[in-house]
Amino acid sequence: SGNYYNQGEIRKKELEQSCCVLGIPASDVTVLDHRDLPDDPAVEWDTQLLATLVLEHIEAKNISLVVTFDAGGVSGHANHISLYKAVRYNVCKLLWAGLVLLRKQSQGRCCVLVLESVNLFRKYISFLDVLISCLLPRDALFILTEEETEQAKRAMRCHRSQLLWFRQLYLLCSRYLVLNSLRLL
Repeated sequence: SGNYYNQGEIRKKELEQSCCVLGIPASDVTVLDHRDLPDDPAVEWDTQLLATLVLEHIEAKNISLVVTFDAGGVSGHANHISLYKAVRYNVCKLLWAGLVLLRKQSQGRCCVLVLESVNLFRKYISFLDVLISCLLPRDALFILTEEETEQAKRAMRCHRSQLLWFRQLYLLCSRYLVLNSLRLL
């Protein structure tokens, strides 16, 4: 629930506000508040527990696309990396068992995309990273319009409790507010 600084309730409300800016209704927002999954950048979550919770949510909501962090977690945050490991665990487990991965009843399988972590230089060169990203291999590249970038910034600003100096820098210069490169898992 984002309770690292005992701000779980505040951060839940900020998440709902941010999603509203992005056009995501509150009814489509799920916040896990599990005692074994503490919000702590130094804690690696249990892969099997998280994998089970993620898979249950995917199946319950009939989700056809999952976008998650890669092995670097974009920022190196242990919780982000744990989420990647849990999703990868589900993919490998289901494929190993010979099952159709995260199937929807009538639509086939669920696609899993992971957001590429980039080095610090590329992370903070904003739109200039488009040139580099276009030359590198990836499965998908999303380039936001100016309006979409402003919408993403408004959504980020809803997370007031987390807007420390480095996140202010992120709002000004981050390539992730302009483009995102992803690969299939």
